[in-house]
Amino acid sequence: MSDVKETRFRVEGMDCASCASKIDTAVRRMPGVADVSVSVTAGTMRVQHDTTSDLDAIRRKVSGLGYTVTPGAAVAAEKPAGKHEHGPGSIHDHDHGPRDDHAHGHDHDHAGHDHGDKPKAAAIEGLHGHDHAPSEGPWWKGRKGRLTILAGAALVIAYGIGHLFPSIATYAFVVAMAVGLVPIARRAIMAALAGTPFSIEMLMTIAAVGAVIINATEEAAAVVFLFLVGELLEGVAAGKARDSIRSLSALVPKTALLEEGEGRMKEVPAEQLAVGAVILVRPGDRISADGTIVEGGSAIDEAPVTGESTPVRKETGDTVFAGTVNGDAALRIRVTAAAADNTIARVIKLVEEAQESKAPTERFIDRFSKYYTPGVVAVAALVAIIPPLFLGGVWSEWVYKGLAVLLIGCPCALVISTPAAIAAALSAGARRGLLMKGGAVLEGLGKLTAIAFDKTGTLTEGKPKVTDVVAFAQPAEEVLRLAAALEAGSSHPLALAILGKAAEDGIVLPAAGGSRALGGKGVTATVEGKDIFLGSPKAAAERVTISEEVQAATTALNDDGKTVSMLIVDGVLAGAIAMRDEPRADAAAGLKTLRDAGIKTIMLTGDNARTAKAVGAELGIEVRAELMPEDKQRIVGELQRDGFVVGKIGDGINDAPALAAANVGIAMGGGTDVALETADAAILHGRVGDVALMTDLSRRTMRNITQNIVIALGLKGVFLVTTIVGITGLWPAILADTGATVLVTMNALRLLRPIKG
Repeated sequence: MSDVKETRFRVEGMDCASCASKIDTAVRRMPGVADVSVSVTAGTMRVQHDTTSDLDAIRRKVSGLGYTVTPGAAVAAEKPAGKHEHGPGSIHDHDHGPRDDHAHGHDHDHAGHDHGDKPKAAAIEGLHGHDHAPSEGPWWKGRKGRLTILAGAALVIAYGIGHLFPSIATYAFVVAMAVGLVPIARRAIMAALAGTPFSIEMLMTIAAVGAVIINATEEAAAVVFLFLVGELLEGVAAGKARDSIRSLSALVPKTALLEEGEGRMKEVPAEQLAVGAVILVRPGDRISADGTIVEGGSAIDEAPVTGESTPVRKETGDTVFAGTVNGDAALRIRVTAAAADNTIARVIKLVEEAQESKAPTERFIDRFSKYYTPGVVAVAALVAIIPPLFLGGVWSEWVYKGLAVLLIGCPCALVISTPAAIAAALSAGARRGLLMKGGAVLEGLGKLTAIAFDKTGTLTEGKPKVTDVVAFAQPAEEVLRLAAALEAGSSHPLALAILGKAAEDGIVLPAAGGSRALGGKGVTATVEGKDIFLGSPKAAAERVTISEEVQAATTALNDDGKTVSMLIVDGVLAGAIAMRDEPRADAAAGLKTLRDAGIKTIMLTGDNARTAKAVGAELGIEVRAELMPEDKQRIVGELQRDGFVVGKIGDGINDAPALAAANVGIAMGGGTDVALETADAAILHGRVGDVALMTDLSRRTMRNITQNIVIALGLKGVFLVTTIVGITGLWPAILADTGATVLVTMNALRLLRPIKG
């Protein structure tokens, strides 16, 4: 519906999943609201609503539940029809179809694509506001921190009064309890009115009031204080996961040196940089915007953003990312993305949206807890009533036990067990350049039993490199020197490979005159008074006689998947240059890691069979070549019918059908070109080894979730038994709940450790 809007709110003060449930229930009941998604870990609420919805009333409703709400920006709610929506250019618009390995035409324009500035600024601005410092400051300055300190002080004073004046000790503890309980009870009543009668605050209020009625005032005050301590610890732990991903934005400098013409520079806020502006980045400075280098070359330290330990050499025309560190030379950079749309902002937005998306396990536990909490209330009532009524038990003893059971039954630890682990894993993955769109994708990655890879740009670098310079009538260095002179100024991939090799070898190029491209055959020019031709073996054979020995050498190179270009100087075959799109440096090791983990690997490519098989043999992977997009989709379907859970990894539009058909579709690419908006997951920095890291992260996360559920239910089970048999009382009961919650959260935070690989 065109009149459906989506508004994001920043919500502060949530510390466990029951908070999210209360807010969800309350807002969902309001007029005009179609859907609500609340994330504790992201600290956000997304509301889909129509034009009749009163956003201020929504804010007041959530504030009434005890949370601080900041409205964000409204954006049109456009939901994709299917799992993927891979329009043209959604990943990389490359053509990986069957090729003639010998064609060496130079009539192609391979200039960089203009990806444009996408109109997302408003949405992201509303979500982030460019300031991702911890929103609530130190714990003792927050509202919960102050309340906990006050309740603790009141409890200490009550103990002092009770020791000095025993006759009024009961009243002192009632007052101490009220200091902490009144805000809790208020939240419980607001939640009940908003549709959540069995909130943790309601259970706490019932238990505390019940303890006062049976004259256990000291324990009532202590239990309220311990409850507040537990809530505070939960909030601190949740904040660590929340701030882990937001801290990425701190990498981007606040100011930039903007070029204003005639060499004049002006320092401006980075968030004001417009697309197309040119900025100066001095050696040692952080780059303040995504952009393209227009002048200069330098080693860029991308470790803060990508985890890549070795600085990457960038030259004119190369892409750089906001937050990375310029190394040894000044750079002039043209801005390609506004601050709200740079790579880091998009990563933060993606991860926060992913944290709002519930995993299957989390959805199951949410459903379970809706029955679990009322069930606990019923069991507590039965424990308090049945023994005194029918078995001659003492009322005060069994009411006390019933209240303890009520506290043990608080579902916080159980409900937080899954989202805490998933939020930590999503944050850790994002810092490594592994982006996953939600818990369902994270769970699915660990279940993969087969992964299908594209070849070009996924298993290989996506651009050819010179592998062999073969000397016939001229020395190898001379063959490369003349060929590079001929190619100077060309943007054809094979030409760039030759020029790159010449630059690498430090060859000084002579000038070429009368350069002329011969469509589909090669290029000719005059260099140092000699007529030079560089082209395919077929075109060369039309100009000179190719000996059987040369033909055999050419065939051997072709069998290795290499493209061969032949150089003719004044009518004599001088030599040949072989090029190939080489496998990524970590491809073989990355694939071996997957195979060792029991995952089947297969290459699906549109490239010709000879090239594909040569690369496949080197990498040790099964190859299916000369495929059309529908063929790749069909093969993914065949694997699924054979019982495999299939992941598909690719970077081109011809991979889109297979990405959509796979159980998990993963985009492989870098920076702003990556299909963050369409794939289930993305590997930002093009490392094949990161695929194995992604599946391993998924499996570790699922193990962590299992541990959390065991901790949550195990502790409750133990204390339930010890309470009923009379070994433990109210204090251990509340410790069982808050202790389990803190243990579960801290266990989940172990996933935040940097991912090694």
